[in-house]
Amino acid sequence: MSSFNIALNFEDGVTRFIECKAGEKVLDAAFRARINLPMDCSDGVCGTCKCKAESGNYDLGDDYIEDALSDDEKDGGLVLTCQMVPQSDCVIAVPASSAVCKTGQSKCAAKVAKIELHNDAAVVLELDVEENAPVFLPGQYVNIDVPGSAQHRSYSFSSAPGDSKLSFLIKKIPGGVMSSWLEAAKTGDKLELIGPLGSFYLRDVQRPLLFLAGGTGLAPFLSMLEVLARANSQQKVHLIYGVTRDLDLVQVEAIEAYTAKLANFSFSTVVADEASNHPRKGWVTQHIPADALNDGDVDVYLCGPPPMVDAVRKHFDDNGVKPNSFHYEKFTPNVAPKAAA
Repeated sequence: MSSFNIALNFEDGVTRFIECKAGEKVLDAAFRARINLPMDCSDGVCGTCKCKAESGNYDLGDDYIEDALSDDEKDGGLVLTCQMVPQSDCVIAVPASSAVCKTGQSKCAAKVAKIELHNDAAVVLELDVEENAPVFLPGQYVNIDVPGSAQHRSYSFSSAPGDSKLSFLIKKIPGGVMSSWLEAAKTGDKLELIGPLGSFYLRDVQRPLLFLAGGTGLAPFLSMLEVLARANSQQKVHLIYGVTRDLDLVQVEAIEAYTAKLANFSFSTVVADEASNHPRKGWVTQHIPADALNDGDVDVYLCGPPPMVDAVRKHFDDNGVKPNSFHYEKFTPNVAPKAAA
């Protein structure tokens, strides 16, 4: 490969992708893209350009001093962008805001390709993008401007990066700004997207995964599952999909398809409504199998409404569950997602 895609994740949630040529240092590639990453000496001496490589392969060489980057820091994934030469696509967490680095959010125009209703619970929105299609990490979201409202709504991609169409799973809210617009929308209507955004995304897969989805928080996991399937991942993946009512269980067929497409994938659904005849009732926390936690050697991803996220976190704390990593994102209607590592 003559170049690599490098995702720069800034601390304010903005993500920018840059192209890094073979043998090129990340700092130089960012400068070429007019992104001013933190730096001072650019010679591996000061440590000002220190960031964290969250995924990918790279070479740091030997032309830096230990005061700039210690062996412990290096072992923990910290890098000096003035010395880092990628050897694959990489994701880098930048400890500065996008504004400080004099860059901003990407925008693109899209057209409605398809609108599909799922009971009274959700809408699947598919979009065509003619140019400047957003490059994103599986799990991230965009802000979509709602025509005629001067407002935007935030939605996670349910499609995988590189798909010909962008798709989103949108909760249907009676009287909601986006829900109301979708009721009258038609094929070809234009929308503007801003992003990608968010620190909730699939990291390098090195151990079993536990996915916990609440309602339309299923969306980012559909993107992640497709990425895992295309990579022919052999790691164990278990998804628990919790909803309030039977009618809220949407796109179960899409999840079921991954039992054939993805080795070692399993899932279960849970309905909270006590009047439901569903075989698993109650809360997601009541239906987490012990083996899915793998004695803590597991990466947990959680996306759902705040009460669910808080309940899972409390459940883990109360039961002494300490996964290798725990990534979660809360969402509420009409509010942009707020992610936390």
